[in-house]
Amino acid sequence: MSMPRHDQRPSNPDKVLYPQDSFRKQDVFDHYRSVSGPLIAHARGKPATLRRFPDGIDAEGFFQKEASSHFPEWIARAEVPQRGGGPPVHHVLVDDEATLLHLADQAALEIHTALSTVDDLERPVLAVLDIDPPEEVEIATLRHTVRAVCALFTEDGLDPHVQTTGGKGFHVAAPLDGSRDFEEVRGWIREIADRAARDEPDRLTTEQRKNKRGDRIFLDVNRNAYGQTMIAPYSLRARPGAPAATPIDLDELGRVHPRSYGLTNLARRLARKPDPWSDLR
Repeated sequence: MSMPRHDQRPSNPDKVLYPQDSFRKQDVFDHYRSVSGPLIAHARGKPATLRRFPDGIDAEGFFQKEASSHFPEWIARAEVPQRGGGPPVHHVLVDDEATLLHLADQAALEIHTALSTVDDLERPVLAVLDIDPPEEVEIATLRHTVRAVCALFTEDGLDPHVQTTGGKGFHVAAPLDGSRDFEEVRGWIREIADRAARDEPDRLTTEQRKNKRGDRIFLDVNRNAYGQTMIAPYSLRARPGAPAATPIDLDELGRVHPRSYGLTNLARRLARKPDPWSDLR
């Protein structure tokens, strides 16, 4: 099995993947090299789903669960049974920098990871509540909601950790000891979300149907399920500006919005501030 050289370089480095910003594959490659340490620490052992854009974000991309047959043999894979039958899916495991950089070279702009590990796919090691606002919600309202959800997590004995999503909202996550299955965890997080929505029914909702939410913030618990994923910490997003999902301390929230960090500034942030989620794996 031939392992990659330490001086990995992307093919076609000048190919533009973010046309509005003129960000090239080389820029994406450099981003993932700069964040490889903390990203891999959070992704290790968790089956990954890739979101690839070979022709850039202005063209149609695709989600990829099954590892491509042309991926090198040295890339670790996890065999994940499908619920309801069918052949298992062989997901990539982002367990080392060489794998991460190979995926960057394949224009895998987004890395999404499971909430459980290969050690026990049925029992999550992370719980996540996705705070998903409509476009017109003011940032002050969104921050208030994050703080309220964190308070409810704490009341229930969970240790809340906040992440910008690089999209519209925030994630509130908490580590688990792996003793509960997905159904138990989803029920627990749904109960927290329901309490938050009851406290502020004009502002928050757990309504699954989009046309029933109105202008309220959706508290989404659906990631807490077998086969579901969340955006990996420090992963880029396929959006103009190349924002990235970024863990933050709660006391930073008043200065941060969901797309504060990304390709242009995340390496500098990590150079001056340790990973706020370093205690969460």
